[in-house]
Amino acid sequence: MDLKLSGRTALITGGSRGIGLGVAQGLAAEGCHLHLTARNATDLDAARGKILAAHKVNVTCHALDLGVSENARKLAQACRDVDILVNNAGAIPQGTLTGLDEKTWRASWDLKVFGYINVTRDIYAAMCERKRGVIVNIIGGAGERPTAGYVAGSMANAGLMAFSRALGAESPNHGVRVVGLNPSATATDRGVTRWRNQAQKDLGDAERWRELTKGFPFGRPAEVKEVADVVVFLCSDRASYVSGTIISVDGGAAARK
Repeated sequence: MDLKLSGRTALITGGSRGIGLGVAQGLAAEGCHLHLTARNATDLDAARGKILAAHKVNVTCHALDLGVSENARKLAQACRDVDILVNNAGAIPQGTLTGLDEKTWRASWDLKVFGYINVTRDIYAAMCERKRGVIVNIIGGAGERPTAGYVAGSMANAGLMAFSRALGAESPNHGVRVVGLNPSATATDRGVTRWRNQAQKDLGDAERWRELTKGFPFGRPAEVKEVADVVVFLCSDRASYVSGTIISVDGGAAARK
């Protein structure tokens, strides 16, 4: 299926590893030029090298902490002309209301919540002026199934879901689409490391980490490519009537009782 993305340009935040890198590789395979941002310049250079080794596209890297509002605005101004924005940067720690201190809570929201908002603001305005563009916010299923043990993440994800729905309901008036995507637990480098550490602690063998995921849908976590393929499709004209909604890539987890 030709997704007709060749020659377009995409900005992917948190694009050096995990789902962000998977999306970058998927878009590059379709002929998209890329802007990648993350905090670690070394990781960005490694990601750029992987992509350029496989695809003939342009890749520009921006080593920035998007939890700093000035950096988010700087990035948005530099990338105002992109056709696609994929907001992906940020991870919010587990913790209860009394167990998560305010400093940690605010720092994680500065990156994932306000980072998404601040990067989107200028780029969305530019897209509306041009009457075209796509924004995909990668969020997370905790907004659909909030828990007290992940209260900061549940609240943040619920807010970003509302952000995506509200903006995506208005954006078609300007020829722009905005979509949210909720992946479930995914076998990213960070996720696998976490499961390996838990398996070492609970089972005495890090190599048994897959035993910890047997209760997931299909008996395993999602693969990065399974999530990335859906994002790439949503970025394309093949999804031209999709806006203001949340797509779950979770094997049905959100509907489980």
